[in-house]
Amino acid sequence: MAKIETIGILTSGGDAPGMNAAIRAVTRAGIYNGFKVKGIYRGYDGLINGEMKDFTTENVSGIITLGGTILKTARSKEFMTMEGMQKAYDQIKANGVDALIVCGGNGSLTGAMNFANEFDVPCIGLPGTIDNDLYGTDSTIGYDTTMNTIMECVDRIRDTAQSHERIFFIEVMGRDAGFLAQNSAIACGAEAAIIPEEATDEDQLAEFMKRGIRKSKKSCIVIVSESPKCGALYYAERVKNEFPGYDVRVSILGHLQRGGSPTARDRILASRTGVGAIEALKQGQRNVMIGIKNNEVVYVPFSEAIRSDKPFDKKLIKVLEELSI
Repeated sequence: MAKIETIGILTSGGDAPGMNAAIRAVTRAGIYNGFKVKGIYRGYDGLINGEMKDFTTENVSGIITLGGTILKTARSKEFMTMEGMQKAYDQIKANGVDALIVCGGNGSLTGAMNFANEFDVPCIGLPGTIDNDLYGTDSTIGYDTTMNTIMECVDRIRDTAQSHERIFFIEVMGRDAGFLAQNSAIACGAEAAIIPEEATDEDQLAEFMKRGIRKSKKSCIVIVSESPKCGALYYAERVKNEFPGYDVRVSILGHLQRGGSPTARDRILASRTGVGAIEALKQGQRNVMIGIKNNEVVYVPFSEAIRSDKPFDKKLIKVLEELSI
């Protein structure tokens, strides 16, 4: 295997708080260990177009506190094609980049895996996604900050829910994973969470209405995982039609969940995995995601990390059910 001298770092897909801490960690740990580091702008699109810049420690000074990503990000359709990957490979060769570190979620790491398989470029992934849906790591970069943001928003919404004696359906991100919805529901003292992991079971709304509306409770908070078919608006409409006696409102938190300064937990996770990525390259590792499992740094093969069946702890559903009486 050719000696690695220059490492490229990019952020891809949806932004997540803590990505800047990861960029900082990769850059500084890389330089500390004798590598040159290049920042690649605008994700895989920037890789295809050769948007690269030599990074020094000064380039990442003061960014650990910032949300978003100083490298910008994009969802690249061109990189999904063979022609796009070939252009990216040509740019890597032209710019003298020997290995790639990609911070992103499921789609981003799938792209890194396919690229590594096609062109034999050492690729290391960092788990940068607010959804917490990557297999092999206890948490992903951005998840903790997002959960805290949701909690702050729901705390404020509860004030008005109680004042007006309303049911609020609050939609959060997570798409195919209910980690954000279920855990934020517990943190907020919500009455219920409607999540994709339970979608095949009995009607979650009917179950909630059966047990969740008590005479002692005039207001209710229900956290709903986003879904194109049955998000918060769908459930609110059903309550209006099936239980017309209730005053119902919807709040879709949307992109405000992605922003904000990362929590200490996300900064530490990003820093540890960023340093772990450099260590992995020194050891000759390739095509792995750096995760933290039981407080230890682990190397997870891309094919495992992007599995769609990250285990969801169903005991959390029981916890919420018992505490929402």
